[in-house]
Amino acid sequence: MARYTGPKDRISRRFGVPLFGPSRVLEKRNFPPGQHGSRRIRKKQSDYAVALGEKQKLRFQYGVLEKKFRRYYSEAVKSSGITGHILLQLLESRLDNVCYRMGLGSTRSAARQFVSHGHILVNGKRVNITSYSCKPSDEISVSPKASSQQLALQFLDATQGIPLVPWLAFEKEGMKGTFVRLPERDEIDLDVNEQLVVELYSR
Repeated sequence: MARYTGPKDRISRRFGVPLFGPSRVLEKRNFPPGQHGSRRIRKKQSDYAVALGEKQKLRFQYGVLEKKFRRYYSEAVKSSGITGHILLQLLESRLDNVCYRMGLGSTRSAARQFVSHGHILVNGKRVNITSYSCKPSDEISVSPKASSQQLALQFLDATQGIPLVPWLAFEKEGMKGTFVRLPERDEIDLDVNEQLVVELYSR
């Protein structure tokens, strides 16, 4: 399972956004990383640099490496509709992200590990592929094993203050939810300009 294993706080400081989940690092060091980060004067970025930054932000937030991300883009281009919107829908449909949105993980990385360790069932069958693409009406549930149930409860207690997104349904009592539909763009809380990502790959 390929994943980014480098420094996360440095990446978040570079873009000025907590890309990997809640972090206090931006409160303490609200400047770019490096020896002279606090005194560095940011030069005006080129259009290419800005678009590249938007792509990197999107990729890091979902924990997707470049090769896989490009596949998502190719699939979005072939689909009918707004390419940028479809790209976000494909990323939001990933099983690890769906579990994160349901509260089964305090971060996407935690939800990714939860899935890869075999704690999740999709339509009654165990799925440990984090990039599995959920379809509308798919039922996502926690394995009935005691260890899975206990870990899920810990995650749900930690994320209980976070509201559930409107395209998902989840029952804490039964430890199961449903991927109701694909999300609309205004329902995806990302500070990213996906149109710049489309323009970057269209060059």
